[in-house]
Amino acid sequence: MPQDMLVERLFETLVNGDRPGARTIVQDGLARGTPAAVMLTDLFWPVHEYIEKLNRADQMTGVSYHLSTRLLRMLVDQAAARLEIATPRGESVFCACGPSQGEELAAQMACDLLESSGFEVAFSGGGVPADEILAQVQERQPTYLVLFASAASDLPDIRHVIDTMREIGACAGTKVIVGGGVFNRAEGLAQEIGAHDWAYSPADLVDLLTLEPEVEATPVRQTAPPKPAAIRKRAAA
Repeated sequence: MPQDMLVERLFETLVNGDRPGARTIVQDGLARGTPAAVMLTDLFWPVHEYIEKLNRADQMTGVSYHLSTRLLRMLVDQAAARLEIATPRGESVFCACGPSQGEELAAQMACDLLESSGFEVAFSGGGVPADEILAQVQERQPTYLVLFASAASDLPDIRHVIDTMREIGACAGTKVIVGGGVFNRAEGLAQEIGAHDWAYSPADLVDLLTLEPEVEATPVRQTAPPKPAAIRKRAAA
């Protein structure tokens, strides 16, 4: 079945709350030998993006949104349990996100894939005050602070976190990476608020952190640099 048709089929089962139907789609894919990581990046992420797009446009009822996001989270959890874990890289990630169900689900997919790629990952979820995120970053000194999948309303807190990190200089070795959510819809926003770089999707985030060692722990570039080929391709999709 073509990928776009599979995405549409899963979407329909999710918005209808069809748990057996959704599980069958996933089980069929696994039975055909589709790796769990590919299920996350090529099926669950596109479906998630479509759900969020419709919800932002007020083209879904509240109950359909809740049915779809809760059921998709169940599938993501099940797929994550099947991920193979790579050899530890010796690099750590502290990840936070916006407070909505959709934001948490996107960030969870990103964290699952990062952990599978060998990163040591701590994920706070959404709704954590900016000062508490800062305290965790100071305590943990992660290689990366990932703020993935945020809404426009989250931007003041994200800017506060980045500005404070720069001012106090206590986390000089930590790179701030943002992505998903509002950053995908506003070109140049990541650079504007002071992030070191951004990623379009969970798969792009893994590519960025594993394939781009030149991401530097310095103040953000003032002009947007060319994105890696893999990220450009996905971002244009």
